[in-house]
Amino acid sequence: MAGQVATGQPGILVGKTPGSESQQAVLTLRYANRHGLIAGATGTGKTVTLQALAEGFSRHGVPVFLADVKGDLSGMAIAGSATGKIVERVTQLGLAETFSPQAFPVAFWDLLGEQGHPIRTTISEMGPLLLGRLLGLNDTQEGVLNVAFAVADDEGMLLLDVKDLRAMLTFLAENAKALQGTYGNISSASIGAIQRALLVLEREGGEGFFGEPALDLADLMRVDGSGFGTVNILAADKLINRPRLYSTFLLWLLSELFEDLPEAGDVEKPKLVFFFDEAHLLFDGAPKALLDKVEQVVRLIRSKGVGVYFITQNPTDVPDDVLSQLGNRVQHALRAFTARDQKAVKAAASTFRANPSLDVQAAITELGVGEALVSMLEGGGTPGIVNRVLIAPPASRIGPADPEQRSALLRASPLAGRYDLVIDRVSAYEILKQRAMMPAAAPEPAPVRQPATASAGGQRQRRRSTPEDIVGALATSAARSIGSRIGRELVRGVLGSLLRR
Repeated sequence: MAGQVATGQPGILVGKTPGSESQQAVLTLRYANRHGLIAGATGTGKTVTLQALAEGFSRHGVPVFLADVKGDLSGMAIAGSATGKIVERVTQLGLAETFSPQAFPVAFWDLLGEQGHPIRTTISEMGPLLLGRLLGLNDTQEGVLNVAFAVADDEGMLLLDVKDLRAMLTFLAENAKALQGTYGNISSASIGAIQRALLVLEREGGEGFFGEPALDLADLMRVDGSGFGTVNILAADKLINRPRLYSTFLLWLLSELFEDLPEAGDVEKPKLVFFFDEAHLLFDGAPKALLDKVEQVVRLIRSKGVGVYFITQNPTDVPDDVLSQLGNRVQHALRAFTARDQKAVKAAASTFRANPSLDVQAAITELGVGEALVSMLEGGGTPGIVNRVLIAPPASRIGPADPEQRSALLRASPLAGRYDLVIDRVSAYEILKQRAMMPAAAPEPAPVRQPATASAGGQRQRRRSTPEDIVGALATSAARSIGSRIGRELVRGVLGSLLRR
């Protein structure tokens, strides 16, 4: 259900006040990359609001990436039904002539490789700073991790997966004295701590996130033959129980988008909209340096045509400097049972442009399920006056797709087979193993291990490197190292201290 603002600019109908055509909330597409916030207590309708917004972006040809924390959003691939509460809401809002159940193009993804196409990146591409956060390293341990990356770059060795990093750490431990003059002190205690952190990561299922083929960002930005943007759904119902992996992955993805996308300036509609559910996980316990850099990324990435929408229980979960960048806001009900709750309600009310005819602070505690206070950016990018509206219902199924339907969609996906088989090509592990064998005998072609990894269908397979893979690895090793050493370090000049403590 696309809407039109007064100027005739295309937009997404977010909600309406029943019986009042003038009081409707429309998200104008040209301001959609100025970010947004969906807030409210558990059970007040945040997920349905997210679903309705994602549908609106898809209709306008804007790809979406979102995390399905509760496992409910897979139903977007299935047409909804015009029955029950949906019909009631459609009638209340006067949308009967325009509303019809509809399915949307969906791509399923899963870091664990169980419920969607596997998402991977390489150790080199993630870099030491984000990896240090993922592993929970202190400053000293992070310094040793930086040395591992520097040695790998200087030696022209790729760090693709966890076994490559383990091999490099072992190499550092065995050659600490020889390397000390160039790279500084290499503490065996720090190497041991990093190895233990890697073990924890493996036990939590995070090992499969590292390897090849790495995610091609273009696969997140597809538009189907009907002009609908693909809704990329990350299975996060299990991932959310690993909050450090969850938040670091999403932060990595934002960093990759920032690095790879060209400057776009003012755009008529976003190139991609990114929904960050359970946003408080990014900020809980984060040092000020991290908060400063996240604020910088949020501010700058809009010029790449990317809109970022945070979903959380309370606006106070998001730091003020980041909150100030979120121009489009949907506030569902908050509870005010304690003094702390009342303070949070007051703080949430103060973030809106006042409406003389509406007591915003009182309304926040009175809102029903599927009802919200909404303020969207208007002409010139200024916040609109807040209105109390009923959220427009989604056209796709509210609730999960059946397992059989999900499996069928995965098999029919244009991406089927592209990421399922892991490629294990020559990298640091094979090179260092071959070096270790050289004093005893003439070097032989490095053996390629075939550890298991998950595919979207639950089968675990790994493809052996072919001679073409090895030749390709040798031919591209220098280029990839330069990319890691120069390209990655260049962007880390902007994002680099992102996770420095």
